[in-house]
Amino acid sequence: MVTVSLTLVRHGETQYNRDKLLQGQGVDKPLSETGVKQAEAVGKYLRDNAFNYVFSSNLQRAIHTAEIIQRNNTHCSGTEMVLDPLLRERGFGVAEGHPKEHLKNMANAAGQSCRDFTPPGGETLDQVKLRFKKFLKALFQQLSVEHGRAGASVAANGSAAAASEEAPVGSADDGLQGASVHALVVSHGAYIRVAIKHLVEDLKSSLPAGAKMSQVFSPCPNTGINRFVFTLSPSESGMVLSAARCCFTNRKDHLEYLTAAEECGGKEVV
Repeated sequence: MVTVSLTLVRHGETQYNRDKLLQGQGVDKPLSETGVKQAEAVGKYLRDNAFNYVFSSNLQRAIHTAEIIQRNNTHCSGTEMVLDPLLRERGFGVAEGHPKEHLKNMANAAGQSCRDFTPPGGETLDQVKLRFKKFLKALFQQLSVEHGRAGASVAANGSAAAASEEAPVGSADDGLQGASVHALVVSHGAYIRVAIKHLVEDLKSSLPAGAKMSQVFSPCPNTGINRFVFTLSPSESGMVLSAARCCFTNRKDHLEYLTAAEECGGKEVV
């Protein structure tokens, strides 16, 4: 049996986020000055988390965020970053590069909600979910090969405390106790929202006490942090998921020192 923590982080702000323009996959903009500060802040917040694996979307706003997180980390600065197109943002087709209001108007004209509407040339939510499921399957297969027989030592990763010790609520170590493998994923707002919905609704992840579904599924802010813990059990076909737990979603404690304008810039635009 292997217990794996998955920490999902949204990229830092870009100028398109600040201007409320859709980026999707076709617009590949760098981080803004505020976005760099956000990435530095989340990197410092997660600096003592010993990530065994680092994955990023292959779009530059995610790559730059992941690089900054790694540079600030005391354990995984030398870990090879894997750039995975399966982690790219949802494709918004003809709506990319346009204001989000343009997408809302298109959805209204089609009689659909903005969240569920697929613009011409864009990806459906099911297509995005399929990409995330493929990523999880590949991750579990990799863990099966590398950790399937002997598992991994909690002490070996240098970060997890004894399973009986719990980190304070709000701590960067929240949820890591007892996990032997830690994976960091840097991706995008709409993608992360679909991923969380799949983890909670389809994989039946347990939720923190008192968590409200509206909060769990709310938009992830730039460099917002989400964490899930999986228990994988061996089978003839490799490691299979036997339990899943949501530790927290959309955490932004690391952004408290930024000004209100910096913190809120681009909150809901992908």
